[in-house]
Amino acid sequence: MAHGTGSINSDYKDWEWSDDAGERARLLQSPSVETVPKNSESQGNSLGTTSALGAVFIVVNAALGAGLLNFPAAFSMAGGVAAGIALQMCMLIFIIGGLVILGYCSQASNERTYQEVVWAVCGKVPGVLCEVAIAVYTFGTCIAFLIIIGDQEDKIIAALVKEPEEVGSSCWYTDRKFTISITAFLLILPLSIPKEIGFQKYASSLSVIGTWYVTAVIIIKYIWPDKELVPVEIPTSPSTWTAVFNAMPTICFGFQCHVSSVPVFNSMKQPEVKTWGAVVTTAMVIALFVYTGTGICGFLTFGAGVEQDVLMSYPSNDIPVALARAFIILCVLTSYPILHFCGRAVLEGLWLRYTGITVEEDVVRERRRRLLQTISWFLLTLLLALFIPDIGKVISVIGGLAACFIFVFPGLCLIQAKLSEIQETRAISWWAQVSYGVFMVTLGAFIFGQTTANAIFVDLTA
Repeated sequence: MAHGTGSINSDYKDWEWSDDAGERARLLQSPSVETVPKNSESQGNSLGTTSALGAVFIVVNAALGAGLLNFPAAFSMAGGVAAGIALQMCMLIFIIGGLVILGYCSQASNERTYQEVVWAVCGKVPGVLCEVAIAVYTFGTCIAFLIIIGDQEDKIIAALVKEPEEVGSSCWYTDRKFTISITAFLLILPLSIPKEIGFQKYASSLSVIGTWYVTAVIIIKYIWPDKELVPVEIPTSPSTWTAVFNAMPTICFGFQCHVSSVPVFNSMKQPEVKTWGAVVTTAMVIALFVYTGTGICGFLTFGAGVEQDVLMSYPSNDIPVALARAFIILCVLTSYPILHFCGRAVLEGLWLRYTGITVEEDVVRERRRRLLQTISWFLLTLLLALFIPDIGKVISVIGGLAACFIFVFPGLCLIQAKLSEIQETRAISWWAQVSYGVFMVTLGAFIFGQTTANAIFVDLTA
């Protein structure tokens, strides 16, 4: 994208909010990303330490996660392998485009996190909406993680007690609500309270390995299936043309790495848009192969009878699958605190902005407020997870928000960035980029509206 002669307005004083109130929300990024702190003296000449290959690895890790468990069901909803692949390929063009736009706008505005780029480029209202959307998205994802823990523990317990699955939770200590609660209180809550999450980087690396292992197990189980695994029915076309859109939330949820992409871009040795385009294209193609392999093999193994969480479709006594379940539990145990940290950081930033209190003035009360925020967040997500046993219903809601991060906010940033350029004559490329931004916003709004309406009137009221 060509740079214009103008600059993007990033003067927070015009909005009458405290200048340093957003500092607490600055670390909305992957804990494995090391960036150079932004300050008035070092802006423009500070370079990160991440190579292009390292950036590819980080972006892939940010994209891949527990969301892959839903891809076989997404292929079933889309109407088969052909429809699922076609939908992914079409969306991938805009997913990569959104990542490139964020890098371009980050460079133009000299901001280092997703929400700060939206603030600087689009202004106060879109900035607040973006931060609220991030908080809601991370909150919903934490609920999904707790549901995944319950799903996997149900199967592991059923195998350990050697009872039929339908009676595996007959005892109080094997009841789903008890196992989720005890795991959450003993493991997740203590990891969520600390002020920083740098210690999570090592556990997160292990969870990434677990994600790749889950994909390998699903593919191998399709190539060499167990005799008792017989697909019920394998659709070859969608039941209706609107059924294809039901798979969009899962795809958006799976490929959404845009919120953490801006810090990755700024951590690179050469944070250039052209290099960044090659990085995100490579990363998304890798993620595409992983998600497609998981989706196709899981879908063809079980057909239309595949569960929303594909691991739930396998028998409890399958040892390789049991190990995959253990890896997924580890993945979400380490991911929950990170997502909670991101949501808490955004809420903290909003609080400091609206109250006008500086970070230095607020140090005394920060610990008390952090404990209150953490415990409230934890208890609310746990309560909702106990009474919403279907992960598909949660993803149908937060998948629409993921579409906003992928399409709407990058599209708005591109439009505003191009409009802020001072040019005597506007070339065809300028109009093409503005039109592309308008199309992204329209498409994202459609996906968000369609998936949210579907979630409210179909999933949540069922």
